[in-house]
Amino acid sequence: MDTLRHLTLTLLLAVLSILSISAEANDATWQALQEGGLVILMRHSLAPGIGDPPGFELSQCDTQRNLSKAGRTQAQAAGRASRERDIPIAAVYSSRWCRALDTAELMALGSVEPTPWLDSFFRGRGDRASITQTAQEQIAAWQGPGNLLLITHQVNITALTGSGVGSGEMIVVRPADESFQVVGRLSVSGQ
Repeated sequence: MDTLRHLTLTLLLAVLSILSISAEANDATWQALQEGGLVILMRHSLAPGIGDPPGFELSQCDTQRNLSKAGRTQAQAAGRASRERDIPIAAVYSSRWCRALDTAELMALGSVEPTPWLDSFFRGRGDRASITQTAQEQIAAWQGPGNLLLITHQVNITALTGSGVGSGEMIVVRPADESFQVVGRLSVSGQ
């Protein structure tokens, strides 16, 4: 029994240590954003499912996979977290998919510019190489003032960073010599 208690305590301490490190990393990322000049790559908030249903039409939200109630709450929480920390957002660009546009609008951080270079290319819906190249160019060219918020899809962010991303998660990058460096990751709970 003592061995089980010892293992449980060891595991609990390890989890608390990871959470502490994660909180410090989040604080450092938020602080970097307060200084401006960065780009936030955000996956749209929670929209259950994968891809879009048959009959998808870009101009009709009812043919797409859309934000759930939790996804709408998550987007509002991300916007609120940015405002509470005085994060300067100079421009907001979004994929033209309704779930990305809705995320951007619900965050309420500025006017939203729909753009095809953030559209999903999942299952052949767009030209992966062209979309990724244009996004890379836009990121590399950003100089601020303030930060650039880009709301897009998991496949786009993975193509840009080589890393997966959860719904509503943000990867913050610093433009550098025709490329960028990852500053950190942020995830805001909608609860």
